[in-house]
Amino acid sequence: MNLTRIYEFRFRNINESKRRSAWGIIASFLYKKLNYPMVVLDPAAGDGEFINSVPAKEKWAIDKNKDLKKMFPVNVKAITGDSLKIKLPDDYFDAVFVSNFLEHLSSPYTVSLLLEKAYCSLKDGGRIVIIGPNFKYAYKDYFDFADHCLPLTEQSVEEHCYGAGFNILKTYPKFLPLSLKTVFPPNKILVKIYLKAPFLWRLFGKQFLVLAEKRLK
Repeated sequence: MNLTRIYEFRFRNINESKRRSAWGIIASFLYKKLNYPMVVLDPAAGDGEFINSVPAKEKWAIDKNKDLKKMFPVNVKAITGDSLKIKLPDDYFDAVFVSNFLEHLSSPYTVSLLLEKAYCSLKDGGRIVIIGPNFKYAYKDYFDFADHCLPLTEQSVEEHCYGAGFNILKTYPKFLPLSLKTVFPPNKILVKIYLKAPFLWRLFGKQFLVLAEKRLK
């Protein structure tokens, strides 16, 4: 599957600069949810909208994109490869961020593997945030995306997290729209308003947010 061309087609009508700016606001919001981590891992970094925006001291980005290292500043440790296969240090990260990735995996088994690996790589007290399309609310459009394989809901992701060892801290069945362009154009002011108004999440949200923690005691 040529993901480069697929994403080029998918985002063809979106201003890239505005999209990154909007994601910068979202990243700041999530950074607080993750308890202001200093060492952060993004195992499916894509173009780096999140990892480039968080003010963490140490940032790791993993993706299969062969040009990954050219896309990130020197303060991001960019690793090209499969996040399920790459060796990560144990008990090292303060936070793991997973956005729009689990639905690309081939089976519930691979989801469990990824989350178990994330659990092992986190320090005690470390947090993981997972965002993804909620099949419960986005079933009509869910498979309009060529790389979506696995239907997931907030409840199935909670079970996966708990099975991997995490404690669930907070779950929002409806958080972001399925795509930024489906409700409003990528705009910093509009995104700020949206994030501060949870009633809008309930109206327009089609992606879940699950926040969980590794706690050994």
